Amino acid sequence: MPVSLPPALASFLDLLRCPTCGACLHPDCGALRCPAGHTFDISRHGYVSLLTGTRATSGDDAAMVRARDRFLATGRYGSIRRIVAQLAADGMPEQSTVVDVGCGTGYYLAGVLERLPDARGLGLDTSARALRATARAHERAAAATWDVFRPLPLADGMADVIVDVFAPRNPSEFHRVLRPGGRLVVVRPTGRHLPELRSQVPGMIAIDPAKERRLHKALAPFFEAADTELVEYVTSLTRPEALDLLGMTPSARHLDRADLGDLSLVPDQVTVSVLATAYRPR
Repeated sequence: MPVSLPPALASFLDLLRCPTCGACLHPDCGALRCPAGHTFDISRHGYVSLLTGTRATSGDDAAMVRARDRFLATGRYGSIRRIVAQLAADGMPEQSTVVDVGCGTGYYLAGVLERLPDARGLGLDTSARALRATARAHERAAAATWDVFRPLPLADGMADVIVDVFAPRNPSEFHRVLRPGGRLVVVRPTGRHLPELRSQVPGMIAIDPAKERRLHKALAPFFEAADTELVEYVTSLTRPEALDLLGMTPSARHLDRADLGDLSLVPDQVTVSVLATAYRPR
């Protein structure tokens, strides 16, 4: 039996475009299809598989998704979620179109949709495992597989807000998809993020001190910063939470899972330190 079209995904048919030819998409027997016949299956978990050809290998695997779900459910990153929602919603219409690029499990997208009660949200990610969670993160959240480094399968100037939290960026595509009065919200770690964990786990990926300079250089031709918030606080951390925090980061791909499980010296608190910036299109 064909999978029915989820209502949240149906609300995005005016925005989605065929990634092969750029035409509009319409529902057809458990899939989305363009007039040229290019077809993209809708998973029984509620997301649409737009990403075809060679797949990116950097998406969260099942273990990382489980770790992310567990850790975010503790509320330890709740302050980040609140500032993302605040920056995304500030001055935006209640019926906004929100796109979360590199959405993971949809945690931040759901926070924005709660702040904008009539908005629709679309999460894009390479990880099908993560998108299963995104599709159920909020009743107005749609989900689709996609790689941020490719041209986005979205119409020009249709999005009010693009959210990018701890994810790669594609500035020219973000600019194309945003309407002139829209905004881009970017969250990234500072050099003071999780130092207590980094001191105990030498294999964790370091934060490049030039990261901030590269970010501004990449975005400057397309965007200007409108508002920046530093979110920095110390939070307690249990051993299982520490392991989940490690397990959901990019470092998890480079650390031996057995070594993580044997980690005996975990800090009982960590410093969370991120910058969140709202940008206006130039």
